[in-house]
Formats: sequence, C-alpha cells, structure tokens
Amino acid sequence: MRADEARSSRWLATLMDPALGWLFAFFLLPLAVMLVISFARRGTYGGVEWIYSLNNYVRAMSPDYLTIYARTLAMAGATTVLCLLMAYPAAYYIAVKADPKWRNFYLLLAVVPFWTSFLIRTYAWILLLRTEGLVNTLLVGMGLVSEPLKLLYCDSAVLMGLVYGELPFMILPLYTTLAKLDTGLLEAAEDLGASPAQAFWTVTLPLTLPGIIVGTVFVFIPSLGAFVTPDLLGGSKSIMIGNRVQDLFASVRDQPFGAAISFLLTLIVLAMLFVSMRVKKATEAME
Repeated sequence: MRADEARSSRWLATLMDPALGWLFAFFLLPLAVMLVISFARRGTYGGVEWIYSLNNYVRAMSPDYLTIYARTLAMAGATTVLCLLMAYPAAYYIAVKADPKWRNFYLLLAVVPFWTSFLIRTYAWILLLRTEGLVNTLLVGMGLVSEPLKLLYCDSAVLMGLVYGELPFMILPLYTTLAKLDTGLLEAAEDLGASPAQAFWTVTLPLTLPGIIVGTVFVFIPSLGAFVTPDLLGGSKSIMIGNRVQDLFASVRDQPFGAAISFLLTLIVLAMLFVSMRVKKATEAME
C-alpha cells in the first residue's frame, strides 16, 4: 500500500513540474524583474538607469496618487456591488426557476458578449453614449430632455462599461453554486414558518456564499487593473490606476515608476486573494 502511495506521489510530482515551471517563467520571474526595475530611475530619454532608491515608492504615496487609488478602489467596489445585485437574480432564475431545457440557452446568452472583442464592445458604448449617440437621440426625440445629456467621459460612463464587461464573471460562479442548492431546504424553511425573505437570508444566502466570494474576486480584481474602459469612456476626467500605469509605460516612458505602482497593485491583488481563500475555507468548514 505504501509503495502505491509513493508511486502516486512521484507521479503527481511529475505532473506538477511543468505547471510549476510555467508559473515561475510567466509569473514569478516577470514579477521579480518588475520589482528590480521599480527601484531604478528613469533615464534622460526614457530608459532605465540602474541607480537604486525608494523614490518611486515615495512618489507613489503622494496625495495625487492616493486620490487615484481611492477612485480606483471605489470604482472597483461599486462595480462589484452592482454586478452582484444584477447577477444574483439572473443566476437564481437560471439555476432554480428556469425550465431545465432552457438553462443552457440562458447561460449561452450570458457568455455571448465574449464572442466579440472587449475593445469593440467598449467602442460600441461610445456610439451609444456620446452627445449625438443613440441614447441622446432617443431622449431628445421623445421630448424627455431639451438638449443632449453629457453621458460620456465621466465616472458614470466608466462604471457602466465596467459593469457591462464584468457581469458574466459574476453570473457564472453564482450559477454554479445555486445549481447545487437543495431546494428541499427552502421548502423545509417554509414549513417551519419562514417567509421567503427569511428563507433567503437564513438558507440560500449562506449556502451560496462561496459563489459570491469567487464572483467578487473575479470582478473586483480585473476592475482594479482596468485601463481600456477608463481610457475610452472616462477620458482625462476619470483616471484609474490601470490607465495611469499604461500612460507611464507607453507615453511618459517612466518604466521604474510604472513598475513601482504595478507592484503595489499586485500586492493588493495577492492580499485580496489570500483573504478570499481564507474566508472561503472558513465558510466551507461551517457547512
């Protein structure tokens, strides 16, 4: 028996070697390179001078950048909350209420946006929200407003684009959890006198908490690093940390400072992943 276990362990280790090599080559090594560059200094013509200091991290903590961090966290948090509020009823209907023969079709509708490039879909929002776009044309034509509204190049446009882009990443984990829900528990709660709202808060919500945690991670983390949506829908009035890092690398050519901000963002993401895994394990232990 022990010999079989030893062979199984060796086989598992052999299978893990390529995965560990891939992780080292494409995650840990680039992260180490970025860390080293973050302590360097920008050259006169945009290169990297290997003069090490903490100046980039001190600069990253300046009031201007703290404002950008706060805006980014607020936008990512609002995106996550709105996605949860919109995705939960949709996932609940698909997993519990919908006719089983239609569930795959509804799930297909949820992932249809992935069939088109995210960049093209973001440009479509520009056509909808600009001054002479479809939304303003309809509002003015119906007499609801006297002049076109400013719907583009603001925080609300960025939030709308982020929610639209990240919503499927919240629906799918919630559906997976809700599909495993034992509806007999809800019937038992009703038999014991619980109202539908009480049954939801005491039975459904706790049992679907792992799906909520996974969906929150899937939405919040990409929203933190988003740069296409803030750049195209927010313009210069809605700068988030993602498009600021893109500017530092592509336009300003300040690679060390961009690397410092990127590394700080990576630490935030890793900390959130660690906390989410601990919370998920705690919730699974209580079940």
